[in-house]
Amino acid sequence: MSTFGTIFKVTTYGESHCKSVGCIVDGVPPNMSLTEADIQPQLTRRRPGQSKLTTPRNEKDRVEIQSGTEFGKTLGTPIGMIVKNEDHRPKDYTEMDVYPRPSHADYTYLAKYGTKASSGGGRASARETIGRVAAGAIAEKFLSQVNNVEIVAFVSGVGKCELNRSCENPEFVELLSTITKEQVDEAEPIRCPVLSKAEEMTKIVEAHKAANDSIGGVVTCVIRNSPVGLGEPAFDKLEALLAHAMLSIPATKGFEIGSGFEGTKIPGSKHNDAFIQKGDRLGTVTNRSGGIQGGISNGENIYFSVAFKPPATISQEQHTASYDGEDGTLKSRGRHDPNVVPRAIPIVEAMAALVLADAYLIQKSRESTFGVIH
Repeated sequence: MSTFGTIFKVTTYGESHCKSVGCIVDGVPPNMSLTEADIQPQLTRRRPGQSKLTTPRNEKDRVEIQSGTEFGKTLGTPIGMIVKNEDHRPKDYTEMDVYPRPSHADYTYLAKYGTKASSGGGRASARETIGRVAAGAIAEKFLSQVNNVEIVAFVSGVGKCELNRSCENPEFVELLSTITKEQVDEAEPIRCPVLSKAEEMTKIVEAHKAANDSIGGVVTCVIRNSPVGLGEPAFDKLEALLAHAMLSIPATKGFEIGSGFEGTKIPGSKHNDAFIQKGDRLGTVTNRSGGIQGGISNGENIYFSVAFKPPATISQEQHTASYDGEDGTLKSRGRHDPNVVPRAIPIVEAMAALVLADAYLIQKSRESTFGVIH
C-alpha cells in the first residue's frame, strides 16, 4: 500500500511522469516550527541532475506545504506537501509498449493491476520517494527536538569496493559515532566519507556509465541518541520495522543490522555485548547488537546497511522477450542513474526517521499509563 506508519503516518502519491508527486503526513504533533525551509534541503540532496554520476533529468524538486501549518507552526492536522514534475519526457519510453525492461517492474505491475504507467517506472520509479523524503524531514526535526536524535547515512560500498563495516573495526565504529551530514555531502559526488575509497567508487561508477551500464552499492546508516524502549515485540520489533522501511525503497535487495551476517561467524562468548553503567542508564561495552536487543532499542547507536542493486534501466541492447512472448532486443532510452546510492542517502535517512518517530509516539502512549493503572 502507499501508507506507512501507525501514529506518525505518511501516504505518498504520484508516478514518475505525472503532473506532481507528494504526500500527506498525519500524526505530527502541534506547535512545532515548520516551513518549506526545513524540508527542502533533504529534497535537494535527493533530486536528479545534481552531479555527473546521476541522471541528467533536471528537476528542482521544490516543495510546497499545502496544509497542516499556519504562521510557521504545525496545527496537529494532516500536512499536505506537493512537488511538481517539470522535466518529464514520456516519449522517451515508447519502446516499453512492446518490451518489459529486464529486472524492472513493467511486467509485474501489468500482471498485478492489468495496466501500468506508460512512461518511466510509474510508482516503481525512485520519483515516488520524494514524498517519503519530505515526510522524513519532518520526522527528523521532531526527533531532534524531543531527544536530540541524529540520523546520518553514507555510501559504504560500490561494486566490489567497500568500507570495512565490521563492528570489530575501530575506524568504522569511530565513523559511526562522529560522521555528519555535512561530511557526507562534502564527499561529493559519491558521498562516501572515506576519501581513498570515494575516489575508487567514483571511478567504478564513471566506468559503468561510459559503458552504458550500471552498478549497485551499499548505504550504511547510523541513528544516534535513540531513546531506550522503542520497538513493539513480537512482530513489530524495531529492526523488523527498519528492515520493512528500507526494503520498501526502490532497488533495495538486502538489509543487515549490527554485526549482521558476519556475526554468525563469532561465538556467543565474543559476540555478546557486556553491560556497563553509562551516566543514568545501562550501556554496553561493544555494540554488535546494533543498538537493538529483543527488538527494543537499548540506547546505543543503531546502525544498519542496505544493499541497492544495479539500476535496471540501461542503454545497452539486451536480449529479452516482448509482452507477447516473442524474442527481441530492447535498448532503453531516457535518462537514468548508473548507480543510485549517492541519491539514496536522504531516502534511507527519511525512512529511518519515519520508523523512529512512529515508534517514539507509540512508546510515549504506553508510558502515559505508567504509575496510573494499579
